[in-house]
Amino acid sequence: MIEIKNKKKIALIYGSDTGTTEGIAKELEKLLLAHFDIEMLDMYEVKIEDFERYNYFVLGLSTWYDGDLQNDWDCFFDQFCKIDFTDKVIAIFGLGDQYGYGEYFVDGVGIIATQVEKSGGKIIGKWPTDGYEFDESKALINEKLFYGLAIDEDNQGQLTTERMENWAGQLKEEFSSFNT
Repeated sequence: MIEIKNKKKIALIYGSDTGTTEGIAKELEKLLLAHFDIEMLDMYEVKIEDFERYNYFVLGLSTWYDGDLQNDWDCFFDQFCKIDFTDKVIAIFGLGDQYGYGEYFVDGVGIIATQVEKSGGKIIGKWPTDGYEFDESKALINEKLFYGLAIDEDNQGQLTTERMENWAGQLKEEFSSFNT
């Protein structure tokens, strides 16, 4: 196998209370490693300086209860709001339960994306709403698109691998279109 030199460096930052989001992050890392230099960071240990070291990010989190951010993201959110994302490119994936919490499905994706955009960042990896059944979501850009990949392991776990593979292919194209 020929190693590609000067791969684009991407920080894959995830927050996980139960290990499910961490597992998804590890699978995405495997899918992206052939094309990018990935550094995995657990949100529990992330510092504001970690966001200054990179220009490219994949951020992962779950939405809890009535639209709450995952615990580590929630604890860091005030600091997150102070980050200047100008010239930074961010893709976001989120886990949620579209039936049990249909009025808050993957709200965390929307909360993080809105803040990134407000702070000057560019969101990529937008994902179609086709195939999901939910009432409302802060992750919606419009009725046809989420800000990022939506995963429902509780109700559609059989679709997760295919969705991740498709999203990873999309990210390969989108991240590659930006200069290093």
